[in-house]
Amino acid sequence: MSNSTYILDDTLLVSSGTRFLNYIIDLFSFFIVLFAIGIVLGILTNVFGMTALGLWVDSLGDLGWNVVAITVSIIYYTVMEGLFGRSIGKFITGSVVVDENGEKPSFGTIFKRSLCRYIPFDALTFLGGSRGWHDSISDTYVVSKKGLDESVKSFHDFNLIGVPETELI
Repeated sequence: MSNSTYILDDTLLVSSGTRFLNYIIDLFSFFIVLFAIGIVLGILTNVFGMTALGLWVDSLGDLGWNVVAITVSIIYYTVMEGLFGRSIGKFITGSVVVDENGEKPSFGTIFKRSLCRYIPFDALTFLGGSRGWHDSISDTYVVSKKGLDESVKSFHDFNLIGVPETELI
């Protein structure tokens, strides 16, 4: 049996339009998460009388809320892509984050990818069909899940050509 390793084909990469749609859907999902956090904070403050929490929230200011938003965003992407290999936007568009072998990256790699999203001008690195910094720095790829599944299956089926049936059992 062959022990060759599957290497991702660049033709599986999703289009810039799909990447942009992923971004818009994830941005909307992120705002829903932030809104839910705000509701929970409001309930804890007003219903359960946690006035110290209310004072802390009131004192956050712009910088504090930016830190909260960035932290929630990093947690959102790390948890979603770390557990499922996909964010909500990627689920909807049929995309998935993988490594060069078409496998789900480790949590550490996904965390690195999430942090790299905050490199200034990262969003602009996608112009012109580039993979973007948060992909290239973390050695990840966003591909069509259906296309990847078909490509991996074809690769493994091709590697079985010429292998005697007795070795397949």
